[in-house]
Amino acid sequence: MAERKHTHGLRVSTAGEWQIIDIGDMEIWDGADLSLLRDSLVVLIKREKHPAIGIDMRTVKYVPSGFFGMLYDWYEAGVGIRLVGPQERVMKMLWFKQFFRFVEDDIYELDDRNVAIPVASEEEEEEQMEWRLLDCATLRTSL
Repeated sequence: MAERKHTHGLRVSTAGEWQIIDIGDMEIWDGADLSLLRDSLVVLIKREKHPAIGIDMRTVKYVPSGFFGMLYDWYEAGVGIRLVGPQERVMKMLWFKQFFRFVEDDIYELDDRNVAIPVASEEEEEEQMEWRLLDCATLRTSL
């Protein structure tokens, strides 16, 4: 892997067509870290035209709630997204379990093609609606 310094103080290395972003040894990312990552992704994807991005997650134990949504937005725009070395805590997150698939050597790729999304039948939707209406009516009378 070729390594180089990059924008905003983050390290970026190249592995084939993949640009791997390393935010450092921070275990818990906050909103500022997410903003830094977002800005770096804009530079790599829009300005430098890299179609495949990886994020080194070896030290990360917690990510802000917008992290996976941000990655999914890029994925929908046609960018390949990988996480490198995610820790067990990250891998247990529902979003990770649903949308990432194992590739090789502790690398996981965002892939929504095999996600099963439950769809309620019309009868189930009507039952749920009746229950919600009944629940609201019960709530009003009890107040």
